[in-house]
Amino acid sequence: MTTTKRPDLRPANPRFSSGPCTKPKGWQPDFLSDAPLGRSHRAAVGKAKLKAAIEQTRDILGIPADYRIGIVPASDTGAVEMALWSLLGARGVDMLSWESFGAGWVTDVNKQLKLDATHHQADYGHLPDLSAVNFDHDVVFTWNGTTSGVRVPGGDFIPADRAGLTICDATSAAFAQDLPWDKLDVTTFSWQKVLGGEAAHGMLVLSPRAVERLENHTPAWPLPKIFRMTKGGKLIEGIFVGETINTPSMLAVEDYLYSLNWARNLGGLKTLIARADANAQAIFDFCDKRDWITNLAAVPATRSNTSVCLKFTDARIKDGATFAKAIAKRLEAENVALDVGAYRDAPAGLRVWCGGTVETDDINAMLPWLEWAFQAEIAALAQAA
Repeated sequence: MTTTKRPDLRPANPRFSSGPCTKPKGWQPDFLSDAPLGRSHRAAVGKAKLKAAIEQTRDILGIPADYRIGIVPASDTGAVEMALWSLLGARGVDMLSWESFGAGWVTDVNKQLKLDATHHQADYGHLPDLSAVNFDHDVVFTWNGTTSGVRVPGGDFIPADRAGLTICDATSAAFAQDLPWDKLDVTTFSWQKVLGGEAAHGMLVLSPRAVERLENHTPAWPLPKIFRMTKGGKLIEGIFVGETINTPSMLAVEDYLYSLNWARNLGGLKTLIARADANAQAIFDFCDKRDWITNLAAVPATRSNTSVCLKFTDARIKDGATFAKAIAKRLEAENVALDVGAYRDAPAGLRVWCGGTVETDDINAMLPWLEWAFQAEIAALAQAA
């Protein structure tokens, strides 16, 4: 057996975690010195920062002017839960899941809200049959399956004349994939994914159709204060200009503003997508030339360009979970790839974040180490046999 030589070149930044994700190159804590710490977020300076975060998000993502954008608590999870609890129950519901987070929303809708939702499910690596979705119902789905590396191939499966609302968890897609806003009524994401921001804050984007539902539908269940977006049957507009429901971290807001400014100076959304595409393609090309590793996404058109999930295919591997964990541990010990183990509910393998804050040079420097780690673990298996 040929043993791969220990690589000489190391990634300048070995952080490939799928969340929180790595900061933009060159980021320093000093960049946050303008944060209004010790000031109320309701003071003029705090409101101005929060409103700037909302409007710069709109500008970079190309969100229509008549869509509302709110900063909400509890990251993407909080944003999704606000949407589910506030909007569902007016008509039937179709739920799509092909990885753990989508499956979590199914559980919440069925067991917490006690709605009899139609569930369209697929195994890791695949999408459910999108043609079977009933858009007369409200439809809940993830755009990019963070734990499976499988994304929808575009918005063509969503009809323009749908009767129900589309509720889309886009946390690992926003700022890296082109989202068709005319097809999305509710879109959620968080700061700590593609832009490498700090955790705990979510973004909730509402179309006019979603606002109409909020103002004309009263859920059959009690709504916690933290989920309430209407008062007296009218949208609380302040939420969508920076008057947050709960106290935000102004340090985290400053960090998000820095990331937005970095993205704009880089070239905006088009450049962010191109960077993620280049990062992911480097891994795809690596896998295509080897017979021991492959993409978990079965169909190339559905491969994620952010959360790239990989599986080992060598027949000598009998315990895939143990082998994959050993690879991830070896890479971390060498400080060449941190936090690249597959998600706990996902099939055994690796997950490498490729969003726009990652440098392609670092991906290319990491891949020879992946080959080295694989050969070393195969050699260890042979010796133990």
